[in-house]
Amino acid sequence: MAGKTIIIGGGVAGINLLEFLHKRDPKADITLIKREDAASFSTCGLPYFLEGTLKYDDIVLHDEEFYRKKGIDFRVNTDVKEINLDDRTVMTKDESLAYDDLVIATGRKPYIPEIEGIDLKGVYTFSDEIDGLKIKESMKDAKDGVVIGGGSIGLSAAVALAKNGLNTKVLVGHDHLLSSILDPDMAEIVEDCLNEIGIEVITHSKIDSIEGDGRVRSISVNNIDIPAEIVIISRGTRPNVDLARDVRIEIGENGGILTDFKMHVRRGDYLKNVYAFGDCVEVIDHVTGRPRLSQLGSTAVIQAKVIADNILLGGALTYEPCVSPNATKIADIQVGSVGITSRTAKKFGITLVTGKSKKLTRARYYPGRLPVTVKLLFDEGEKLVGAQVVSGECAAERINSLAIAIKRGISAREILKMERVFEPALSLLVDATVDAAEDAMNKM
Repeated sequence: MAGKTIIIGGGVAGINLLEFLHKRDPKADITLIKREDAASFSTCGLPYFLEGTLKYDDIVLHDEEFYRKKGIDFRVNTDVKEINLDDRTVMTKDESLAYDDLVIATGRKPYIPEIEGIDLKGVYTFSDEIDGLKIKESMKDAKDGVVIGGGSIGLSAAVALAKNGLNTKVLVGHDHLLSSILDPDMAEIVEDCLNEIGIEVITHSKIDSIEGDGRVRSISVNNIDIPAEIVIISRGTRPNVDLARDVRIEIGENGGILTDFKMHVRRGDYLKNVYAFGDCVEVIDHVTGRPRLSQLGSTAVIQAKVIADNILLGGALTYEPCVSPNATKIADIQVGSVGITSRTAKKFGITLVTGKSKKLTRARYYPGRLPVTVKLLFDEGEKLVGAQVVSGECAAERINSLAIAIKRGISAREILKMERVFEPALSLLVDATVDAAEDAMNKM
């Protein structure tokens, strides 16, 4: 029988763990502490609120009373000031709370680059509901917007600005967009799509300063002034590990908390009653065998199930090395990726053979068909180690199946022989995935 569980953090990680624990044991003694105001909020829905597809109330999922009525001690607007691992207590501003099991789910925080003028009014990050509300209000009177960063969050923000009528530019420090999940040739398709809706992408951007008199009016990039009444900083995130570091919990090479496969944290030895998971921890990559971050809601959900099993049932489940399947909607296209990219392969000395195919999502004679491009990455043993999809539809479904293929060590030859559905309204007789695998085989 579990004792008192305290969860620090109420994002997708903390909320899902709370719900798993309560579902398995409705009488479980649980306290959740979060600093934000909204009890359960869909951060992933923020871009759609910003662009106007969703209302704010649509992405506020539950208030604190929803959980308190279930007998859960749910605390919003509350900061944890200190953890005492020896006494098994958590300190807030007003009191000391004892725990039997402690779970750290403190998430991530936006990376703020050192740029002159970054503190001007009109410069925002885009990581939580407060950011979303501020940007939404600021867009009403603005004409020019600039997004610093070419990841999926930044591009979603750029699309929202453009859909609200702003002249929008995206500044990318690398040579291509979405460099953490796509190769340059696949990112080029996304850039073309953004250009079609009026978004200008500037790669190799060196930001000199943000200019303004109290409020932003322009941004200097490569010695050129670009008008901007809104600037959104989206240069990635860092694990929020301040509380863990304060009590000497070990932090890994990527800045995340180190855990074992049952999500126990380490301070010399692994602590059997202290866990961490979600965006604040490091994971092991299935392909490279090296530590990495996997700051995805889907990653956190699996880890939450592992922790719930450990707390309530003694711990039969473990969190295995991951491939981090992800997908996002950018304007009118869907972008998905799983496993490693060519850049990651080069970093770890993995020789690749790649295959690529551009086809349609449905039979060419059926209305509503959309283009799809699939790129598959195989190692020297012909095993699938990475996949990228840019499509008008069904990118997530393709990535999900390719994630299983990577985990199972499927080869290009085996992909050719896999049985598949054919229905003219839904799919092709020979899918783009099969053609991409055959393209790779011809190079092996």
